[in-house]
Amino acid sequence: MLETSARLLKLLSLLQQPKEWSGAALADELGVGVRTVRRDVDKLRNLGYPVDAIPGVAGYRLGSGAALPPLLLDDEEAVAVAIGLRAAASGTVAGTEESSVRALTKLEQVLPSRLRHRIELLQQVAVTPAGGPSVQPDVLLAVAAACRDHQRLRFDYSNHDGTATTRATEPHRLVHTGRRWYLVAWDLDRSDWRTFRLDRLEPRIPTGPRFTPREEVPDIATTNRGVAYGGYRYQARILVHAPAEQVADRFGPSVASVTPINGAHTKPFGMEAATTLVETGANSLDEIAFYLGRLDHPFEIQSPPELIERVRELATRLAASLPPS
Repeated sequence: MLETSARLLKLLSLLQQPKEWSGAALADELGVGVRTVRRDVDKLRNLGYPVDAIPGVAGYRLGSGAALPPLLLDDEEAVAVAIGLRAAASGTVAGTEESSVRALTKLEQVLPSRLRHRIELLQQVAVTPAGGPSVQPDVLLAVAAACRDHQRLRFDYSNHDGTATTRATEPHRLVHTGRRWYLVAWDLDRSDWRTFRLDRLEPRIPTGPRFTPREEVPDIATTNRGVAYGGYRYQARILVHAPAEQVADRFGPSVASVTPINGAHTKPFGMEAATTLVETGANSLDEIAFYLGRLDHPFEIQSPPELIERVRELATRLAASLPPS
């Protein structure tokens, strides 16, 4: 006969199958009496599992509860869930990337080694859709675990110009922008918050000692600002003559930081015009010029000088391509 704890786990596994069980059938599977099955069902209910009684057949089935209790997965199910979470973490399902990483970190922490090997094999032979720069799953999980466990993280980092540095950080959170993964962390050497692209990062394992999370953490605006133009070859500042709400519709939070400015320019009759500061970055001047060309509002480029000159060149070339009026 199974011990009580092992019997409860087996009973839970049976109830998770999509079928209705009679008390007698469960008793046969567990090798106990029907009365023992009733007592075990009550224990599962006390643990938060919603076991419903089926009227008329003295049976049971697992129902839906107010909270999600722990689930038991067989090998095939665990592999399928891990592969699905890795795919979602890569951005294949918009809006689920960060929650997928949290769930994947919990799952892979308890996966047996035999299942890890199967998952790695499937990842190696699978074809992933093209998108932003790829991040190795091991890197993503190592950084996510350091954030979760509040452990200092040292890593080798390649800047946008190719120079290599070693950074010591207190990791705070992971952010996915739709094309890239970023780490938001307190840089111990610079005593300030920084954002790091995960595709340029190589963690040094094992991680460092535990730390107490800082009370003052960067807000969404600070995080978006670092993601939008930090770490790029060119950082641009553009003053747009339009309300911030209208400008923000043109630039996603991962593309630019949008800040409303009290208008220093005037409309006719002395009415103030709304102006907005746009800060963005890219490794290509043409990429920034492309986004500016999509604006439906007048704007002034404040910096960098290279962008001003590049836009002049593009404007001259485009004007020359038009037929005479």
